Amino acid sequence: MSLILKFVLAANLIAIAILAFVYPNLMVGPGKLIPGHKQLETDCFACHAPFLGSASERCVSCHKPADVGRLTTKGQPVLKPLTSTPFHQKLTTQDCVACHSDHAGVKRFRKQGRFNHELLQKATLGQCQSCHKSPTDSLHKQISGNCSQCHNQNKWIPATFEHNKYFSLDRDHSASCVTCHEGNNYSRYTCYGCHEHTIENIRREHIEEGIRDYGNCVKCHKSADEHGSDGGESGEGRRNNDSKHHGDDD
Repeated sequence: MSLILKFVLAANLIAIAILAFVYPNLMVGPGKLIPGHKQLETDCFACHAPFLGSASERCVSCHKPADVGRLTTKGQPVLKPLTSTPFHQKLTTQDCVACHSDHAGVKRFRKQGRFNHELLQKATLGQCQSCHKSPTDSLHKQISGNCSQCHNQNKWIPATFEHNKYFSLDRDHSASCVTCHEGNNYSRYTCYGCHEHTIENIRREHIEEGIRDYGNCVKCHKSADEHGSDGGESGEGRRNNDSKHHGDDD
């Protein structure tokens, strides 16, 4: 390689390096900034440190953590907040770049709308409805809160709860949730919410069969079948099982 060619290549590299520092938005910028940061379009070093990239420390120099979601950087109230309740103040760490990528290039640097709920403080994790709108279908209209009993914070769908695994909502049990689950607590149930299953009726029918332990209905009854098909014990099986526990009472 001739000396002249080496000189030309070196000069080009130096020129590119100088241009990258003088006009970084044109030379290395991945795309336009979001509208809120449009005024910083040509001032890359307002957010980026040379050779190190963006850092949360530079974000909070303008965006005070206590004001995020409440006030603008100019101290004015946020007119159209993205969530009904500010939550940035309840994060375990103020790592802005863990969620935010302000360049919208050919392809976004990170997927949008993929908030990591592990960043929330433990006391905030169960307050889903402070940020998320409640579903409007007939099932969820009966429920308020307690989302984590059926859903996890990585995916809303599919739900982790299968009702038929415990009890089939069949022809005789097409009831509203609150009929069996009281106080919005879906980890417990009662069969006495139905007019037919009164305490006295249940007691009389089971005593007649020699069954004294009838507090956990779904142990034997998985559906409207009173004889315990669909996974429940048969009447004879219940009597035998009951006698093992109550043989000393006779």
